[in-house]
Amino acid sequence: MFSPEGPTLRELAAQALSSVEHGYDLLAPKFDHTPFRTPDEVLEPVAQALARLGPFPDGLDLCCGTGAGTEVLARVCRNSVTGVDFSAGMLAVARERVRPAGPRVSWVRGDVRALPFAAAFDLVVSFGAFGHFLPRELPGLFAQVRSVLRPGGRFAFVVPAPPRPTTPAYWTLLGFDAVMRVRNAVWRPPFVMYYRAFRFGYVVRELERAGFVVGLHALPELGRRADGSPRARLVVARGGVTPPPAP
Repeated sequence: MFSPEGPTLRELAAQALSSVEHGYDLLAPKFDHTPFRTPDEVLEPVAQALARLGPFPDGLDLCCGTGAGTEVLARVCRNSVTGVDFSAGMLAVARERVRPAGPRVSWVRGDVRALPFAAAFDLVVSFGAFGHFLPRELPGLFAQVRSVLRPGGRFAFVVPAPPRPTTPAYWTLLGFDAVMRVRNAVWRPPFVMYYRAFRFGYVVRELERAGFVVGLHALPELGRRADGSPRARLVVARGGVTPPPAP
């Protein structure tokens, strides 16, 4: 799973027993050498799909980490791209690593559940971060995203097809989530990372409640399942709809 430049078992254990923020501070110098970093095989088809929808003036990379998604934004945005993350360590690596020749790039340390921006973006993306949010936090997160988008702006992220119960991947993810729940029940501070908590149907409903119109784009470059359905889709949620009043 890890390259020789990646973290040692001891370093991973130290991260797992830390808070999410401190854990990523510890992991940051070696993060790009782990499977937690979104691979280029996923980033490239997303960049191509967004290029067909753009170009966009200004973009925001939500939970940017070391900046892999920010580089995608730099390919499809003309004026500026911003990466926001609450890990100072990840942002430090991103500042050193990401130096695109196109739009200006800014890095902001902040909690995406309380974004420190006005409605200043035309495209918001996020890669691999949603497992760090409990389902009850998603409505607030989506409301924050909508608040920083200009009218008609888009929120884009990849949703993989869930593994079938007959596959090893299904049981691996189930086991990982079970271990994390036990860890968080007996150890503080909690480390929120649940691979199976981001359910597609619930996500779409909450996006629509937040005022988004949700569209799906197949990513055929990532392959298809045995039934012909794509292994991953790009969700492109467009803002500009007034959310219904709370019940």
